[in-house]
Amino acid sequence: MQGNRGPRPEHQNHVPQRQNNFQEQQRNQGAGDSNGQHSDNKDQISANASFTIDLQNFRKPGEKTYTQRSRLFVGNLPSGVTEQDVEKLFSKYGTPSEIFISKERGFGFIRLETKTLADIAKAELDNTQFRGRQIRVRFATHGAALAVKNLPQFVSNELLEEAFSVFGQVERAIVVVDDRGRPTGKGIVEYTSKPAARKALDRCMDGAFLLTAFPRPVTVEPMEQLDDDEGLPEKLINKNQNYHKEREQMPRFAQPGTFEYEYAMRWKALLEMEKQQFDQVDRNIKEAQEKLETEMEAARHEHQVMLMRQDLLRRQEELRRMEELHNQELQKRKQQELRQEEERRRREEEMGLHSDDLMRRQQDGAFKGGNFPESREQDLRMHMPGPVMSRNPLAGGLLSAGPGNMPANEGVGGNSAMSGAAGPMGFPRGPPGPADFGPNKRRRF
Repeated sequence: MQGNRGPRPEHQNHVPQRQNNFQEQQRNQGAGDSNGQHSDNKDQISANASFTIDLQNFRKPGEKTYTQRSRLFVGNLPSGVTEQDVEKLFSKYGTPSEIFISKERGFGFIRLETKTLADIAKAELDNTQFRGRQIRVRFATHGAALAVKNLPQFVSNELLEEAFSVFGQVERAIVVVDDRGRPTGKGIVEYTSKPAARKALDRCMDGAFLLTAFPRPVTVEPMEQLDDDEGLPEKLINKNQNYHKEREQMPRFAQPGTFEYEYAMRWKALLEMEKQQFDQVDRNIKEAQEKLETEMEAARHEHQVMLMRQDLLRRQEELRRMEELHNQELQKRKQQELRQEEERRRREEEMGLHSDDLMRRQQDGAFKGGNFPESREQDLRMHMPGPVMSRNPLAGGLLSAGPGNMPANEGVGGNSAMSGAAGPMGFPRGPPGPADFGPNKRRRF
């Protein structure tokens, strides 16, 4: 195995190629000085400021700005650095919203506008020289991120964010999918503050938080922070005694029959057993989940049948009550109709009695005033000239009414009330007026 005698050429230098190019530019700029020394830090800042970035091109539609994901950690800062110096260093990546510098420990934090700008700043400024020291730029740990598991199949990013917004303001909610876009049952929820994340964690641990109609509660755990961008470079390994002992031999395959081969195979058997046990546990969990789903479906069907029965009983009771109300209403209507009919009959009887009373009164009045025409006719015959037949039954015969037969109480001039009442033909002409008794008037009879 001659190829494993030494490290490969590409592994000899662990500094990225981008860093080598940047350092080469630094050396070229330093070589142009008259003193042969490196350029000043102000020249480096001005060189960074010469590059302009259109910030609008690095902002996605609807993307939230100044989130925890755009917060950077800046380490290995020189002593005496201020917040203004760090702000000038990151000036071409937009206006930061948060800058914190620990001068004693030589590190700080800065929050940029978007995650894309933070990625660019990290890629360009990590492992660069700043006032004679090589600074480190990494993403800060997100302390308000939660890992959500046991998600139902039909939960989307929007539904996940809407569901967990009841505990506080959510910066990002993502449903983790596989390479084919199928949901894995896991998700990530990031809050703007730690109290909101703690509240969501406590509430979900104490209760059963359901996101859909399927009674499958989600589980919430603190998000495990992993750095899968940089990994562990060679320069960051602690090179102690154990390091040198472990690195005495290069990577290789164990030869059969040797000591290391025997124990390596035992390690492989142990790992295989662990894998088999994990697979068995996964199968048991899957079988238990399927059994629980089957029982749940049966229980749900039974529950729905019970609810339908209760609803049917409720409807029957409501129908019976409506029938009773309808019968009561019919009885009230019948009683009202009977009362109306009785009232109408009573009114008809009263009207009949009233009409009979009127007819009786009219008949009584006719009997009382029946002699008036006869007495009137008799008076007219008494005042008419010539013989008049008398109908007086007490006279015993016919009497002629003449001047000699006039009553004794009448005056000589014949000025009684009825003497001048008759006309030339013997018909009454009304009572005499003043013109009949004037001084120059002659009597007409």
